[in-house]
Order: sequence, then structure tokens, then C-alpha cells
Amino acid sequence: MADKTSQLVLQALGRAAQDPAGVLLFSNKASPGLFAATAVARHAAQRCKEQELLRVVGTEARGQTVHEVVAITAKGLDHLLSQVHPRQVLEDMVRALEGRERQFRELVAAAQHVQADVDAMKGLARSVLERVANAPGEGLSAALVQVLVDWHAAGAAKDCPLPQLYRALTAPLPSLGAFHDALRQLHHQERVYLHPWTGPLYDLPEPQLALLVGHEIAYYASLRP
Repeated sequence: MADKTSQLVLQALGRAAQDPAGVLLFSNKASPGLFAATAVARHAAQRCKEQELLRVVGTEARGQTVHEVVAITAKGLDHLLSQVHPRQVLEDMVRALEGRERQFRELVAAAQHVQADVDAMKGLARSVLERVANAPGEGLSAALVQVLVDWHAAGAAKDCPLPQLYRALTAPLPSLGAFHDALRQLHHQERVYLHPWTGPLYDLPEPQLALLVGHEIAYYASLRP
């Protein structure tokens, strides 16, 4: 038992020397540790703590279980070097360092790749946004909404007649087709209400500005709440 425990202690100290920032005391399903969860290994781990060969530097919570993170102490390093040739310890540390550097380079390369993807996506998004902003009808739709905002802000009790809405646009005035298309789009987007003309058709002023929506002739517009 004593020989087995001593062997586990040296193995653990050797691994701890390769990860001086801290490593889990016991292995679990997610991460390796210095000791397995066996009776002999637990005895060796307890010995390391009691003899101050390892010190607790933190904890990790996984579910309802808290795992100790330990690091080798100066006393632990002295004990390791007294039992294992320093050259062997140094070679193991160099291999571990090379492995960390390789992992670091891989992480940097992955981060650079992700950054390139992010930059490309931002550029594409800006391009799409510019096209949307400059697309025919988008600026007109925004202008129509602004006219209706001003109409209601002025305290108008009635809905805005389409001829008045059309003439309130900034010159040069759009074509009637573009005007009607923008109104239909706003109506389908549920951003404006289009209200029908309820009087006789022969009394309809400026019928060319009226808009056929379904089976009704729309002649007034208002903002949706």
C-alpha cells in the first residue's frame, strides 16, 4: 500500500509540475485530474494535502458537486526532485510547454478565422442595409409615414385623404403607381390603415388618387397605433 501510494503521489506531483496554474485534484467525466476516484488514490491525495505537497487554489462546481483545484507547492517540487531525476522533470515540463504553445497557436488561428467571418458578415450586412435603404419605395414609405405622423400630431380629427397625403410629399412627387405601391406595402405591413370611400362614386374627388384594395376603394389613410 505504501509503495502504491508513494507512486501515485510522485505521478501526481509530476503532472502538477506541468500545470502550475492549477489542476483538478480528482478526475471526473468532464476533465482529467491528478488522482482517480479510488480508495488508494484518495489516500494519496489526502497525504499530499496534509504534507503540503499540494495546495488548494480554487474550486470548480459541476452540478451539485464541488471539485478542488490544486497546484504544486515549493515543498512538493522539492519532494518530486528528490525522487525523480531533475532532467526527467525538466523534459516533461518542456513537452508540456510545447503542447500549451501549440494549443495557443491553434486558438489564435481559430480566433482570427472567427474574426474574419465576423468582419465579412458585418460588411455583407452593411451592403444589404444600404440596398434596403436605397431600394425603390423604401424612402417613399418612410415619407408617407412621416406625413401621417405630422397629420395626427397637428390634431387632425379625420383620416388623411389620399390626395392630401400625396401632395404633402416632398417634391418631386412620385408617380401615382409608386405612391399606390408604397401604400399597399404599408397596408400589408400593418403600419397604416386604408379607409374606404363611402359616398357615391360620382362624388369621388380626384379618383385617380384613390386606391383599390380588395373590393373597396380606399381614399383615406391613418397610422396604426
